[in-house]
Amino acid sequence: MALPKIETPTFELKLPSSKKLIKYRPFLVKEEKILLIANESKDSREIFNAMKDVIESCTFGKVEVEKITPYDLEYIFLKLRSKSVGETATVNLKCPECGEYNSVVVNLEKVEVVYPTEKLDSKVFITDKVGLTLRHLSVADIAALSEGKSDDSTMVTKALIKAIETIFDEDTVHQAKDTPEKELIEFIESLNRTQVEKINEFIQSTPKIEYTAKFKCTKCGKNVEVKLEGINNFF
Repeated sequence: MALPKIETPTFELKLPSSKKLIKYRPFLVKEEKILLIANESKDSREIFNAMKDVIESCTFGKVEVEKITPYDLEYIFLKLRSKSVGETATVNLKCPECGEYNSVVVNLEKVEVVYPTEKLDSKVFITDKVGLTLRHLSVADIAALSEGKSDDSTMVTKALIKAIETIFDEDTVHQAKDTPEKELIEFIESLNRTQVEKINEFIQSTPKIEYTAKFKCTKCGKNVEVKLEGINNFF
């Protein structure tokens, strides 16, 4: 006689970037082991690959991790973590007054995606007649930027290129994906500092997950607030 099958509950969430509704399930013991092994390795690529595999499995293959934004990935993972392991996580936070580390319980359900105070238009004009449409970098974009060896200026140029969807003037719209990289590099290098800053400002406006932890230091007694950003604080 076959062993009974365990029913796994399903939940729904909205992707922060697109507001698309997706279904997901908690990760299972086998997937939790994958995450633990990756975390113990302290290898950022191994941790990312583990998160990628678990998210794609737990969203029933409906989310292609490399195509979503980093804040989408972090948000999904925290939702999975909350439903799979528990709604709280204990983190060690340093008191800025005395340097003592304190164990602080974080409510993962209260970790939010924080958007810029002023939403920037994805359409940017760099002259009276020439403009760009921009997008936030995807997980794949970030991974590509970290590969290989590049100096800071090359990395900046690559990031600016990846943020561009189209380049347009009064007569023509050029799709960046269909434009040779050499031409895109020449285009970026022809811009002045003010024009580049318009693109960079949009890139820097990417939303992020954030949580403000409040605790009383066990050593000096000071009431402390520490702002946590990024998945590494909750992994």
